[in-house]
Formats: sequence, structure tokens, C-alpha cells
Amino acid sequence: MLKPLDATDNDTAGPRTAAALPLARFKVLDLTLARAGPSCVRTLADWGADVIRIEPPPSDKESGELLGKRDGSDFQNLHRNKRAMTLNLKTEQGREIFMRLAEAADVIVENMRPGVTKRLGVDYEAVKARNPKIVYGSISGFGQIGPYAERPSLDQIAQGMAGIMSVTGLPGQGPVRAGVAVTDLMAGAFLAQGLLIALLDREVSGEGRWVQTSLIEAGINLLDFQAARWLMDGKVPPQEGNFHPTITPMGLYPTADSFLNIATTSNKNFSTFCRLIGRDRMATDPRFASSGLRGRNKDALNALIAEALRQKNTLEWFEILVAEGIPCGPVYTIDEVFADPQVQSLGITRSVTHPRLGDIDLVAQPCTITGFDREIRHATPDLGEQTETVLASLGYNANQVADLKIAGIV
Repeated sequence: MLKPLDATDNDTAGPRTAAALPLARFKVLDLTLARAGPSCVRTLADWGADVIRIEPPPSDKESGELLGKRDGSDFQNLHRNKRAMTLNLKTEQGREIFMRLAEAADVIVENMRPGVTKRLGVDYEAVKARNPKIVYGSISGFGQIGPYAERPSLDQIAQGMAGIMSVTGLPGQGPVRAGVAVTDLMAGAFLAQGLLIALLDREVSGEGRWVQTSLIEAGINLLDFQAARWLMDGKVPPQEGNFHPTITPMGLYPTADSFLNIATTSNKNFSTFCRLIGRDRMATDPRFASSGLRGRNKDALNALIAEALRQKNTLEWFEILVAEGIPCGPVYTIDEVFADPQVQSLGITRSVTHPRLGDIDLVAQPCTITGFDREIRHATPDLGEQTETVLASLGYNANQVADLKIAGIV
């Protein structure tokens, strides 16, 4: 039985340990690379799953990290709350060690190109033969089947082929990528969701499952109502810039000193908004009498609003509008985001102590669950930091571990 990351469940003083968290009963093997897979496993680890991250030994030519230095902020944010071991899956001994780990695991997560895990002998069918109850998660660029299945892909490629870049940016600007890796992150979130669903099903059926998603499926899902506009209405959505594609007025408007996001979706809110900005007549203008009319005459309406808002600065307008219940807000830079008192009150950032980096702040899980804490318990481990501990849990003694290191197995 693999010893979990935290063996104690005494959480009366300080952050909860892994043993006290809702996923503590699950053991996860992490074979992921880059961002999509690691972000999925991070969710499981943060909520208490005992995660062993498996990476190639230092001598392996493929051991270089895609995310830069291991001490870099990105890598630290992706791989906290895990254990780490090295294992050369290209060797027979390495595969056997992996399979022995898989026999005691609940979940395996990988995001290699389709076909790679089969060539390595660690694919779903191979693992299922050793552990029929395994829940195996896979993320790929284009899915496990189809003409593009074995193609390489990254977030920006998926953003383009999923249509996201076609609806992002100013009208006529040409395709624009979203400013964050949205298909990577959402594929990770969707896979985590699917894995948890499969684990719930296993409690009833007793069967393991193969859970699959892809960057392009995640991107298409993110299109949401934009996809429905094509599928149901036959309309190809254009770029709308900083304005909502179907609701007016909703968008980013210039003020005397910067910009303000404003949304007035109902007739009542629109009337109140017109009064507050000193343009009462707009509320009774026949061009703007309903949401449909406002949408059809959005260019004229947005021009009138922009003209009115240039009379005061962003803070002045924000205080006037928010006091009357009009949804609005400034556009923050990243440093301003984390300085905001509301963000600080939510506790979305948490600190963890790293042996070399000292205390570092990272982004915590984006949801809270009553009775549980979302503290970050452990910093990202060094490459192979727990290799010997994991092997000892499988019965390997110190001499055997030394032999495995000499042979380049670990």
C-alpha cells in the first residue's frame, strides 16, 4: 500500500492535511506534460488525492521541462501538493514498476499524443489488464480518434481551430488569441470533472473507465452561445471587440481617464443608466425602446454612451453607477487584481514554503467547500524527490534502488 503524502489527520491547529480532504482516499499517477494535464491533476492534488508525478530520469534526453526552470512560477503553480519520482518507461523494468504502482492506483492521467502510451505499454487497455477498476484520463490535441488524432497541438492551435480566435478581437482586426491558455485550462478542468464522475460511477458499477477530452473539444465547448448561434440560427458570429455579441449596452466604454465595463441588460436598468449619465432622452428614444432595438442600433447607442461617459473619470462613474445597482467595473492590470480588497477577502491566493524559494504565493482552487480548506499544503517537489520512498513502498531495498539508478531506470 502506498503511503500517502500526509499520514496525519490532525487538523485542529493550522491548515487541513491531505488525509482530511475529500479526495484523500484516491491515489493518482501523473504522467502529464505541459499545462492541460498538469492543471487537471492539480485539482485532484489540491483536494487531497495522493498524487505521484512520474517524470523521466535526469539522464533521459526528454527530461527537459517544457515550462522552463523547475523553480519558475509557472511550474511551481502547476505541480504543488504532489510527490515526484523518476521512472524510465522506455525500459521493461520501468514499465513493470509503473504497473505495480498502477495496481494500487485509482486514477492515471496522461496528455501524450495518441499512440504514445500504447507504444510505451502503459495505455488504458494495458493498465486495465492489471487493474480493471482503474479510471484512466487522457487529454490530446484533437481526440483519440479521427483523421487528426495523432497530430501535435498546442493551445493556440486549438484556439484557432475551435473558432475562438475568430470571435476574439476588434471588428476587422483579424484573428486574436485569448490572453490565457483557455483550451489547455478548460481541457484540464473538463477532464478533472470527468474523472470524478467516473469515480462516482465506479462506486456503483465497480468498473473502471477511460475518460477522454481534447483541446479542440474544450475550445468548442467554450464557444457556448456562439456555437449555438451557428448550430441553431445559422449565423457565423463575427468579431465584436469589447462589446457583447448579442446584448446592448454591454461592453467597455471610454471615460475621461480610462475605461469602464458596463452592462445594462434590462429596460429598467437601461432607464436608470440613462438618468445617471445625464441622457434621460435615450431611454425614450424609439431606436432604443427595447433590447432588440438597442441591439439593432448598437453603433449609434454606444457612440452616445461614450460621449456621455467622457465627462467624468472611471472612478467617478463607477461610484455613481454601482451605488444604483448598475453592473460595472474597471479594467485591472494583474497587479491591480491582487490588490483589490474583494479579491483579497476571497482568499484565492495562498502561501506555501519552498525549501529554496522561501514563502511563495500561488493561485488556489477557484471554489470553496464548506468544512474543507483550500490551503496549499506542499510546494512542488524536486525532480524524483520521493523516488526512493515510493520504491520502498513497493518493497525495493536500498541496494535495489541503487541498481535501478545505475541502470537509468529511475
